[in-house]
Parts: sequence; C-alpha cells; structure tokens
Amino acid sequence: MSMNFADIWEAVARTVPDCVAQVHGDKRSTYGQFEERSARLARAFEERGVGPGDKVALYLFNAPEYLETVFAALKLRAIPVNVNYRYLSDELRYLLDNADAKVVVYHGELAPRIQDVRGDLPNLQVLVQVRTTDADEVVVLDGADEYEEVIARHAPLESIERSPDDYIFLYTGGTTGMPKGVMWKHADLYTTLSRGFAPLGEFVPKTTDEIVTATKRLHEIDAAPRGIAAAPLMHGMAWFSSMGNLITAGTVISLANRSFNPDELWQLVQRERATTCTIVGDAFARPMVEALDRAEQRGEPYTINTLFAVISGGVMWTPKFKKPLLDRGVVMLIDGLGSSEAPGMAMRIDTADSDLMTAKFDLGPDARVITDEGRFAEPGSGQIGLVGLSSGIPSGYYKDEAKSAETFKVVNGVRYSIPGDYAKVEADGSITLLGRGSVCINTGGEKVFPEEVEEALKLHEDVRDSTVVGVSDDKWGEVVTAVVALEPGRTADEAKLIAWAKEQLAAFKAPKRVIYVDRIIRSPSGKSDYRWAKSIASVE
Repeated sequence: MSMNFADIWEAVARTVPDCVAQVHGDKRSTYGQFEERSARLARAFEERGVGPGDKVALYLFNAPEYLETVFAALKLRAIPVNVNYRYLSDELRYLLDNADAKVVVYHGELAPRIQDVRGDLPNLQVLVQVRTTDADEVVVLDGADEYEEVIARHAPLESIERSPDDYIFLYTGGTTGMPKGVMWKHADLYTTLSRGFAPLGEFVPKTTDEIVTATKRLHEIDAAPRGIAAAPLMHGMAWFSSMGNLITAGTVISLANRSFNPDELWQLVQRERATTCTIVGDAFARPMVEALDRAEQRGEPYTINTLFAVISGGVMWTPKFKKPLLDRGVVMLIDGLGSSEAPGMAMRIDTADSDLMTAKFDLGPDARVITDEGRFAEPGSGQIGLVGLSSGIPSGYYKDEAKSAETFKVVNGVRYSIPGDYAKVEADGSITLLGRGSVCINTGGEKVFPEEVEEALKLHEDVRDSTVVGVSDDKWGEVVTAVVALEPGRTADEAKLIAWAKEQLAAFKAPKRVIYVDRIIRSPSGKSDYRWAKSIASVE
C-alpha cells in the first residue's frame, strides 16, 4: 500500500476503531466513526462526479466535519483545499477560482458569501452545507446538499487504489500579495509529519503495514498524542499537525470558540489529559499564561501535568512567556521555524534548565543558510542568507510557475524550498533569525528586518506587543517605525523606547518613530498584520 494519507487513516481506523479520533466541544468521534462518515461523504461526492484531481474546498470553522471532509476528498484521490473563513466575497472568489474548486463544503453561517460568488465560478458544481450549531434552523442554499443528510443517505465508499503522488493544497496568504496554493504530494508531507513517531526512537515507518505496527506500539506505551490545535484548522500549522496526530492514531482536540479562549484551552488540557498543544508564538502564549495566573489567583489552578510539549511556529516566542509554562511543569517547549512551503527548517527545544532566548534556532539536518550569491553561509562568518530546506518539501505553487521559480531553487545540484526567512549562522552552527525579506525595511541603504526590532522592543517590561514597518521618507528612503501596544497601566515615552532599542540593536535598526495603539492587530494565526501597521504608521 502507498504512503497516501487516505490509505494510512483507513489502516489506522481498522487497527484502533474504538479509540477517540476527534474531540470538539462535547462531540467525540472514534476512528471507526471518523472513517465511516468520511466514506459516506466520499460516496456522495463520487455520485456528484467528483474524482481524482478535483478540488474540494473547505470553507469551515473548527469542527469535526473539517477533517472528515479532508478524508473524504483523499479517499477519492481528490485534492482538499483550505479556505480562510474570514475571507469575504472578493478574496473568496479569487481563491476558489484560482484553485479550480469543484466542491465547497461550508458552514451555514457562511452561506451568504458562497451565494455572492457562486455565479462567477463556472467550475463550482457541488455545494454541501454544514449546520453551524445544533440549534440552528438550516436554510440550505438552492442546489446545495445538507451535510448530515448526505451522510445518512449514502453507503460508505469502498477503498480504491491510490498514489503517494496525490496532492493536498495548502493556501497561504503570506505577508504580501494574494493567496498562493502550495502543492503538497502525500509522500513529501508524510516525510514532515512522520516526526510524530519520535517516541519510538529513530524508527520511522515507511509502509502502511509498518505504521499499523507503530500505532499499536504507541498505544501500548500510552504515547499516542492527545493534541490540541489552538489555532483554526484552516491554517497550515493546525491542519497539518492534526493530520500528524491522525497518522499516529492520536486524538485531535479542537477549540470550539472562534476567537482564541485560553481558559477553554486549559479546560481541554485538564479534561482530555492533552499531551501536546500547538500555538503561534506570543499571541497565544501570553493569554495562556495570563489565564493560568488568574486561575491560581482564584484558588482554582488548572491541572496541566499531562502536557508534555507545547509547539509554536509562525512567529517569535519570547522567553517571558516560555518560562511560566516550564515553571508549571510543561516538559518541553518546541519553537519551530518553518512555513507552508518549508515546515521544520529549524527549531529550538527548551526545557526547565535551558538558557531561554528568542530568535535562536538549530538548523534541521537538511536545512542550510544560503547567501544571495548562492553559497552556503559559513558558521561565524557574519554572512546573512535565506534559510532553505531540501527534504519533505512541496512541488511548487499551483498555476504559478514564476513564484515557484522564486521559492524553489536548485543549489549545488539539490532542490531547496527557500520561502524568504533571513538568518545569520553563528559560530556554533546555530542561527539567529532576522525575519522575512518581503517586509525588510531599506533605511539609508541598510537592511532592517522588522521581526528583529519587534523582539527587542517586546523585551521591554512596558511593551505588550509591537509590529515594525518602514514608512516612506525623502531622506532615508524608509524610516523604521514601531507600532506599539503597552501593558495595561504602563507608560513609556517615544524617546525611552528608542533608547532601549539602541541598547539591544545597532543604532540604525532602532525605530525613529513610535506610534501607540491599544492593541496590535494580528491574523487569526497570530502573525503580524504588516498592511494594517503600515496604514496606521503612514497616517500618523
């Protein structure tokens, strides 16, 4: 059998049919139920003409139906496509058209947006509407099917022969431009997600039969993960980490609230005895720590001693929000450097006795820092380059050869994914992350990476959060401008923060202006919204 996720999940479901696959609010489903419901939905898709290579878009909030729809698409060798549920008509129309979506599965609350765009999408032929809440009266769009009715009416689809070269599309908005569809072959994505077998040592299953054996062993030693994806499943980290849990017969635990609620997360950790949790930097870690503090002040501390690891990716994770988790018994904090195009380029692992730092990572075995001249940066040389990864990487961007050529390059005869993260290689071989080149500021001919400045500012005790942008300037070309939110009740004048930054960084990197706001706007995944910050800074 091939290393195809549908084959793998079917095998896992046969092996542990009664184990819990998904938890969402009060809903629980076993692997047997997960497989059967997905097979029934796949049958419905097949009867509507869906087959290999067709695109199945998921315009959904967090819910069990998300991964069921993914599984149903994969069963048919169709291609699941994530859609940001915050997209309005213009963005939604662009993505569905760009992806050539034939199917959209959507929550009923989002039906008006589907209605707005469906007439402009001749390739869109199948609509399936999911009830938003159990209490909702479902008003299904004309020509659409209701999800539960479809599952009830159809028998499960039989398993078919599939390929490790089947695709999954991960659409990423990035920091600039329209969303791009990252094309992942199952075999390449499995290379990344198979790290979930780490409790078994260096052994990585290479066949479906080996996965079944490993799954049994993980359950025997109680090492199958019970993982919480704190971010929405529509984002790559939450979606793919959940897929990783399913290949190891773990439990996917998703948050029911659409806005991140740290108390909900800790209640789930306590109730479900969660072993792992994936977050996105300080945007999640800060409220998590604050919720723990509040609970202890109430005399009702959360029991979190089952939580072995908290994994963060996508944005910086500062020490002041790592230490409180380690102090409360979390064994390991994993700070990952990666992207939709290159997950796992580098990581930092912190434990209770670590010297906590930010922006410092150890490169993965197949990652290198590549200079603008196309050479590998040497440790301790002071050279700056882009981090690239050569294993477990996608095929490119869908229908965009130009952008694919910019990101996926051959260096010394090896193909690398180079998504745009600049770093410096230190003498010990570790790297200091500088930030994305796409938002790099050119001030007086010097390059300044916003993330480096943001992290320096956030080390100040009065600063709650910060986003740094370049604003056009006649003298300097661009001036470094910081948009800052202070801690409640704190004050810090502009000169004080600029002086602080100059103590942490070279003087040219320090902001020349500081603009204060009540809160920093970030994307649902916790990433900086540089467009918003630039609009604020430009007006000021």
